[in-house]
This record gives sequence, structure tokens and C-alpha cells, in this order.
Amino acid sequence: MKHREGFFKGVGGSEIYYQGWLPEKEMKAVLLIVHGLAEHSGRYANVIDHFLPLGYAAYGLDQIGHGKSEGKRAHVERFKVFTDTLKVYFDMVREWHPDVPIFLVGHSMGALIGAAYLLDHQYELTGAILSGATVKVPEGISPVIIFMGKVLSLLAPKMGLIQLEADGVSRDAKVVNAYINDPLVYIGKYTARLGAELLKAMKRVATQASTINLPLLILQGSEDKLVDPVGAQMLYDTVGSEDKTLKLYNGLYHEVYNEPEREQVLKDVEVWLEGQLK
Repeated sequence: MKHREGFFKGVGGSEIYYQGWLPEKEMKAVLLIVHGLAEHSGRYANVIDHFLPLGYAAYGLDQIGHGKSEGKRAHVERFKVFTDTLKVYFDMVREWHPDVPIFLVGHSMGALIGAAYLLDHQYELTGAILSGATVKVPEGISPVIIFMGKVLSLLAPKMGLIQLEADGVSRDAKVVNAYINDPLVYIGKYTARLGAELLKAMKRVATQASTINLPLLILQGSEDKLVDPVGAQMLYDTVGSEDKTLKLYNGLYHEVYNEPEREQVLKDVEVWLEGQLK
């Protein structure tokens, strides 16, 4: 395995960290990993370890305000900063590998970023895999809280709003412990502005998802505590793709790649990818 890493200028001039893992054998495709809220690109070892020996390269970036990248933690001024920065990075990866198929692999907030990216740039990709997608407002959040979040986004955009519950990440205690003790994982509250921008992005994806028509694999744990599992079915029903698959894993939590049943999940992804490359 070859590992490469560095920084590039993101939208607005922020230093954005990236890394890539290259297989020793002939490269059959690239997996472009887009991580979730409060985490970073280094938390996808299970995906990388499974697919590198099969001839897949993997690349990931730390979102602005995440991991080793610059920016206030768990904050963004405009959601478009995420997608525009991803476009800059995609162009870099495409230049490095001009003739290799690229699949977007988005998780959680990264799946929302990925879905929004597809609305504008799906023609550049061979397919996309979205897991634990943050595309629907959880039923437990009242309209009053949503309204107050929008107000705070304008009056106090950097105020901490909601903190993710680490126990909801996985049923594997080792994964949760590693998450809590990872210095690159942000344990604090994400900001009011980020919350408001996430809501706007969810609405955009919900209203425009029918324009997405590339091959799509959607993965979702039925007992996800961090996002509403109903969102996966909603996304599946809405996208215009003729080639679309929804895998709902009974009993699994949010990070399906880090659950005790991860090998089955990764095998399902492998089978789907191999089918796309035939």
C-alpha cells in the first residue's frame, strides 16, 4: 500500500487536509470518501483495508472545520463551501487518475454533501454509495427548535447548538471508545449556522433528488440513533436512477462500516461495485 497526504486550498482559502491510499496491484477504480459530521477521513480503515487488496484506491479529505483541516470546529458559513471544496478535490484526483472510474462514498453528513454534489456534478462519477445519509430531519426535533436554530444562525452563527451522542455511532464498544478518544474527532456541539445550512441542504436534496440518475447504492442501519432511518427509503424512492439499490440492515446503528456485521456490509458494497465495473 502507498499512502499520500497533503494540503490544498479550499474555497475561501482554508488549508484542507487530504490523504490517499493506493493499491500495489493495477487500479480498477477510486473510492472518493466524504466523511460525516465531527469526524475525519482517517476513520475509514475498515473500508480501505477491505478494498485496497481488491485493486481499489481510496481518497478522502477532512472537511473544513474537521480533522486536520483549518476552520472553526463543526462550523461552515455556507453549505456550498463543502460541495465546492469537494469539487476542487475531485478535480485533483481526476488529474492524478484520468482514466479510472471514480465512485463517491459518502457517510452521514458526507452522504448529504455527496447527494448535493451529485445534483451538480453526477456526470463526472461512475456511481455513488451513500450510508447513514442525513437527508431527513429527525422526528424528535420540534419545529420550535428548528425555528430557534435559524434565528441563532443569523444572530449568533458560531454558537454551539447540538452535540452528537457517541454511543449512537456503533454497537461495538471498541469503536465508540476509539471515537471518544480520537483527538481528531470533535466531541463538542456543532454550530447554529452549520445546523441551519444542513437543513437547507436537506430540503434541496429532497426537492431535486429526482434529477439524480447515476447508479446509486444506499446503506442504512435500521436502529440508527443519529439520523432518521426513514430518510434512506425517502432518498431511494425519490432519486431518478434506474440502477438503484437500498440495503437496510436490521439492528445496525449509524456507522454500518464499523458495526460487528461490517464484513457483510463491505461484501455487499464489493458485489455492487464489481457489478458496476463489468
